[in-house]
Amino acid sequence: MNNPKQVLIVGLGLLGGSYAMGLTKAGWQVNAIDVDEYAIAYAKERGIIVQGATQKFESLVQNAKRIVFALYPTAFVEWVKQYKHLFQQGLIFTDVSGVKAGVVESIQEMLPQGVEFIASHPMAGREVSGVQNANTEMFRPANFIITPTEKNTPAGLAFAQVVAEDLGFARICSLSVQEHDKMIGYVSQLTHAIAVSLMCASDRTDLACYTGDSFRDLTRIARINETMWSELFLENREYLMEEIDAFTDTLQRLKGYLVDNDRESLQEMFHTSTQRRSAFDKK
Repeated sequence: MNNPKQVLIVGLGLLGGSYAMGLTKAGWQVNAIDVDEYAIAYAKERGIIVQGATQKFESLVQNAKRIVFALYPTAFVEWVKQYKHLFQQGLIFTDVSGVKAGVVESIQEMLPQGVEFIASHPMAGREVSGVQNANTEMFRPANFIITPTEKNTPAGLAFAQVVAEDLGFARICSLSVQEHDKMIGYVSQLTHAIAVSLMCASDRTDLACYTGDSFRDLTRIARINETMWSELFLENREYLMEEIDAFTDTLQRLKGYLVDNDRESLQEMFHTSTQRRSAFDKK
């Protein structure tokens, strides 16, 4: 890769800030663009980035050989559409978007010759926002998914791989765009939908006085960024609706065992659940 240890981060929120922090620690020279002057100032003062800008950032883009876009999917597509004329030949960039089908094809089709987009998705996050909450520890137990297409090159794949390695992700894997969105519909978006539904199913204001760890664990992700997650849900709604239907069928099956006073079937279901969950605890 050309200039493998120099990167521009576009979007200096929680994920963008955590990328900047982690890559700086790994020896990269990191610059950033964000609409928030405070975010840029905060990151510069703490040595998270070297240079940053909220406007007049043309030179940062033109000089960048590697870029990470940490923007919401629609904002990402619009940014590339507006500023792709600044991209120089040899540029390779990646993203952090939680959905791919509406992003990857749109961006790859509009790119100038000699510019490559290799999509990726860090399966990490927190229930807070902003660069001031940046934290690289969330990457250590997490998965990193690369979603290549036929338009990607070995250099593009190598860039995504080294970013994930330098950030310290526990596992790095590859899925097609469609496989990614279907999987994310189940392991990420459905879980958020369940957590939100649990919190919205009761309007009691005193629940916090009586809950145990199980309720707190299940609803941790119900503290949700409404702007980002509504966009992610809608962008992936076909897969998410399929997963909601399948989950609802399973929950109704459990309810049926209760109606029938069927202890044996309940125990069998609990046994299956325990076996499948144990795979997460293997070192």
